[in-house]
Amino acid sequence: MKILGIDWGEAKIGLALANGPLAEPWKVIRYQDDKELLEDLKKIIQEQGIEEVVVGISEGLSGQKAQEFGNGLRQVLEIKVNFGDETLTTHRAQQLAKKGQDEDAIAAAFMLEEYLENRKFDQLA
Repeated sequence: MKILGIDWGEAKIGLALANGPLAEPWKVIRYQDDKELLEDLKKIIQEQGIEEVVVGISEGLSGQKAQEFGNGLRQVLEIKVNFGDETLTTHRAQQLAKKGQDEDAIAAAFMLEEYLENRKFDQLA
């Protein structure tokens, strides 16, 4: 199952892909218009054969806005949209990012891998 992880931000989103237990940082989309972003995501989902989307949720106001974004995706997309904990993923990504790499995509990969790991344990329980 191919899964798209999203590290949401008000001006850009980091994307990661998983097609198994490991997630890989993919790219960053900078945007100004939510409708344009949704169209870009629809296109990506179709072109990449995405079967599930996981939106990272942090604490505070940013987390609330990310949840609203994810809920909006649920209404627009015709695939499963879930949420993953992205607490401290940006900090970890900043520590590991090399020059030329975008930490938002790395943070999305961390969040998506944690989501996949938690899902695996939930299935074993």
